Amino acid sequence: MRVAKMHALGNSYIYVEEHEIAAIRHRLPELARTVSDVRKGIGSDGLIVIGSSTVADVRMQIFNADGSEAENCGNGLRCVAKYAYEQGLVSKQEFHVETKGGVFHAKIWPDERGTVPKVTVNMGPMRLGPQQVPYSGPAVVDNEVAVQVGEDNLSGTLVSVGNPHFVAFVEDAVTSNVAAIGPIIERHPWFPERINVEFVTPRSRQELDFRVWERGSGITFACGTGACASVAAGVSKGLLDNQVRVHLLGGDLDVAVKDGQIFMTGEAVHVFSGVYAWDDEGKREQGSRQ
Repeated sequence: MRVAKMHALGNSYIYVEEHEIAAIRHRLPELARTVSDVRKGIGSDGLIVIGSSTVADVRMQIFNADGSEAENCGNGLRCVAKYAYEQGLVSKQEFHVETKGGVFHAKIWPDERGTVPKVTVNMGPMRLGPQQVPYSGPAVVDNEVAVQVGEDNLSGTLVSVGNPHFVAFVEDAVTSNVAAIGPIIERHPWFPERINVEFVTPRSRQELDFRVWERGSGITFACGTGACASVAAGVSKGLLDNQVRVHLLGGDLDVAVKDGQIFMTGEAVHVFSGVYAWDDEGKREQGSRQ
């Protein structure tokens, strides 16, 4: 099968068109785990399948590194928009992408060569509170839930951007123990479908430090939906203005709130294209790069 590896701020996925995997569609969770493995596969945060849509111009299906399916991925959306335009799946500079978490409007910014270094996506309205995410815990006040982590409680704002987020405003996001705390929150029984966990600290009203534990993938260099969720939470708390530069481990992302809608603008980078071969058992045989 022909595949491409792309990343946005270091959040990397393997991209494949749906016609390439028609015979092994029932094995997509296994394929995602295999290609994501940095030693035995290609190495990525997951797998994204690109196909046709009856409600949008193009459709994306997202699988995390552990094989679980995700509703949405902001960095993946930007890369899919780049891929769709550069590969001729769409000809417009503004179009719609279908995900499991909804349909999103993308605007690509092509350069003089016709390649797309930057994409803006309208991630939809700010949706905060326990009614917006799968949640089975006690009553929530001001969209905040406190989860016990060891001997302490960590409070987070519940936000949906087509997928669920727990946004914790902490003293120093950069030095937060994401690896220890993230999986406890992700798999807490109050979140029956698990949850993405963000650790954020405002530098000012226009800048936000950000670290993330992604559901199904662990620590990643960036999370576009998480950045949008964090800005939405900060705006709702009165901590942030409507235009914020988010400093992620992999680089910066610009997030704006306009008329209640969240707009995300950032890079999309093609790493390589090649062939990834599987035998009839769905096991990797060999790979080649071009």
